[in-house]
Amino acid sequence: MAAPDIRIETQRLILRLPQIGDFDRYAELHADEGAMKFLGGVLPRAVAWRKFLQMPGAWQVQGFAMFSVVDKDSGRWLGQLGPWRPDGWPGNEVGWVFHPDAQGRGYATEAGVAALDWAFDNLGWNDVIHCIDPGNVPSQRVAERLGSRNQGPGKLPPPSEEHPIEIWGQTREQWLARRAREGVVA
Repeated sequence: MAAPDIRIETQRLILRLPQIGDFDRYAELHADEGAMKFLGGVLPRAVAWRKFLQMPGAWQVQGFAMFSVVDKDSGRWLGQLGPWRPDGWPGNEVGWVFHPDAQGRGYATEAGVAALDWAFDNLGWNDVIHCIDPGNVPSQRVAERLGSRNQGPGKLPPPSEEHPIEIWGQTREQWLARRAREGVVA
């Protein structure tokens, strides 16, 4: 089974399937204590490599996974964002993680709008969630900018069942109504 060939462009970004050239910056991200504070901690490069292969594998097997988010002008890998639903997950997630030098620039919101449009249009999802650590205020703000609201505490499957999360989310109808109010129909 071949992975789909998907490329989504926004004003500043390209969302595409992960490529081998993304790995060095991916490994840098996963070695950064600040960036990984709410995502299970830092990973050595060899472990980051195995984790990196999750998304291409999910694309191959499920037909969806997080996109690599790339700066349109420079081609620099900025992070990952997109649909994600591992076995036992509490719902259909659109999640994100960005390299430290790409944080705080609105990339997650810009890519999130494109990924939510894509997920609702292509995956038949009726709702979407974001699993966010209660202390991760920047990710909570991204969720709010995307129109999601805190729905309360949730639980991840093993081996992450002890990691505290709050479920943020919205329905397809809420997303489409918001997009219509903004004058941009998905």
